[in-house]
Amino acid sequence: MKKQIKNNVDWIGKIDWELESFHGADYSINHGSSQNAYLIREEKTVLIDTVWAPHSTEFVDNLAKEIDLNDIDFIVANHGEVDHSGSLPALLEKIPGTPVYCTANGVKSLVGQYHHPEWNFQVVKTGDSAEIGNGKKLIFVEMKMLHWPDSMATYLTEDNILFSNDAFGQHYAVEELFNDRADQCELWEEAIKYYANILNPFSALVKKKVEEIQALAVPIDIIATSHGAIWRDNPLQIVEKYYAWSQHYQEDQITIAYDTMWDGTKQLAHRIGAEIARLSPNTKVKIFNIAKINKNDIMTEVFKSKAIAVGSPTVGNNILSSVGGWLDFLKELKFKEKKAAVFGCYGWTGESPKILRERLTDAGFEVVEPEIKCNWNPGEEHFAKATEVAEALSQ
Repeated sequence: MKKQIKNNVDWIGKIDWELESFHGADYSINHGSSQNAYLIREEKTVLIDTVWAPHSTEFVDNLAKEIDLNDIDFIVANHGEVDHSGSLPALLEKIPGTPVYCTANGVKSLVGQYHHPEWNFQVVKTGDSAEIGNGKKLIFVEMKMLHWPDSMATYLTEDNILFSNDAFGQHYAVEELFNDRADQCELWEEAIKYYANILNPFSALVKKKVEEIQALAVPIDIIATSHGAIWRDNPLQIVEKYYAWSQHYQEDQITIAYDTMWDGTKQLAHRIGAEIARLSPNTKVKIFNIAKINKNDIMTEVFKSKAIAVGSPTVGNNILSSVGGWLDFLKELKFKEKKAAVFGCYGWTGESPKILRERLTDAGFEVVEPEIKCNWNPGEEHFAKATEVAEALSQ
């Protein structure tokens, strides 16, 4: 079912209220999501992106109700990932030979995934354009590594719409489509979660690309994302947020993440949190059990934080596997200019603080000197160490 975006531009995507995870099970979905595709009808008819393969029959059927599929002059594939391109095989079975505009890396991605080298690919790069009639044209802008090498955005002149692909989006279901109709708390919660867990590793490129967009000085009335709310009310507000988020973002917050076996490490986590709150009352303190709280939601809080503390007991001369996997993901996200501290209980050998320190240093954190290494359950001498850790992180 189409919904008008502006003038002759309609949304023809899929709102998926039941989606629970993305990128396999690597990204948690708390409030549904959407795959946004767009139909432009000027002198030429253009489809911008499609939807994920599980919804391809529904997508193609809905599209056929709106137009004769043979009237589509060309398709723009801003990104080859399956949530954007998954319906291309079904659609191109019905309209073979329809040109597909994408980057050179887009060709590699689409051929590699769907094995159709015979598709009519039209390779574009930044600054290339396509006339669509009535004085309007599409201008293509490569968005390499935001967040795949093939990504690009497409700008529609006159209507001043930036089809931004994965940039500026959220995994968030908004039936009314637009940012001014969304729950504002949920919208911004999902926007920062999306940035922290997907785009943060590419922050240097985000900063550069935002500066390029600003330098173009083109009017942008709408940012039509590939997921979540479409920005029509002050659309540049999300661009400004991305610019801030791309520069080693942090708030006055400290996040404590741990797992525990018999609650000794848990006691240390909560004492560190209490000491931070006592020493620095204006600092937000967040405490999470890694085994019980979704990793993406914890990483969003790490992204906001100026410092973190990570705890694990020693088990098998190592740290708990839950913490080890979490640290792998932490390293992948490439956080910068943040402090860290380590703590943990042990019974016999006590390697966990040393391992945590090495892993956090490898992940790019400045690990402070004070730590807590507690044999068996913590006592007052260990809680006194919590004060030292809190002081080091709060400075």
